[in-house]
Amino acid sequence: MYNFEFHRPTTVDEALRHLKADEAKLLAGGQTLLPTMKQRLAAPKHVVDLGGVTGLSTIDHKGGSLVMGKAGGTVLRGGTLTIGALTTHAQVANSNEVKESLPALASLAGGIGDPAVRNRGTIGGSIANNDPAADYPAACLALGATVVTNKREIAADDFFTGLFETALEPDELILRVVFTAPGRAGYAKFRNPASRYAIVGVFVAERQGEVRVAVTGAGQSGVFRVPAMEAALAKKFDASAVDGIRVDASDLVSDIHAQADYRAHLIGVMAKRAVQMAA
Repeated sequence: MYNFEFHRPTTVDEALRHLKADEAKLLAGGQTLLPTMKQRLAAPKHVVDLGGVTGLSTIDHKGGSLVMGKAGGTVLRGGTLTIGALTTHAQVANSNEVKESLPALASLAGGIGDPAVRNRGTIGGSIANNDPAADYPAACLALGATVVTNKREIAADDFFTGLFETALEPDELILRVVFTAPGRAGYAKFRNPASRYAIVGVFVAERQGEVRVAVTGAGQSGVFRVPAMEAALAKKFDASAVDGIRVDASDLVSDIHAQADYRAHLIGVMAKRAVQMAA
């Protein structure tokens, strides 16, 4: 490691002041920044640890209605789910509010990495980093989430701009992510057995007659939607609706884990599984 200035602010305003320093980087859960610094792939002069900033690790569900649960009794579904940027994957996975209002998101969070990663990694850090194999970008895109920063509100469709790239400006900090709970949703991924990153992950969500299908782990430009599958599922929300729909392999990644043709095949398989989970 090398020398750098370490800052631990307690408020958003204080964090933003430190962020204005030359070559400053934000530290949330540290699951990406610290390994890249150890490998000297990143060398910030200032590291701003957000761990001491209050009010960014909350989960708030509003609205919705009571419906009959699978195991009997009633659960609260629908409405708006707001998750603070510093909320860990474990907190999302274990939250009763998330499980009841958006169970597919709770399931997704519970499948990220291992317990150590889930108890350190955060939703804000994940989407800000926009790793092409991360899970949360698919959920945000499929659910039409809104990313709220210190400056503005950014629709998920406009937020993810490329591999490890987002619409965030250098002095912009994610505060929370807002989801409108869908009528039904499901997520399925074919994971790397070592890292548990998605070799291919597909999130399917249906809301007010609209269906959105988002794919992570496969695209050369990161997370993307599949309009052909969306149109087919809007007509018939059944796994059979995506039969015969194939994503062009020329736009997909080939690496040591899977070739593009195999990823194209997996998108169809994972899409079917996601629909079955949602239904």
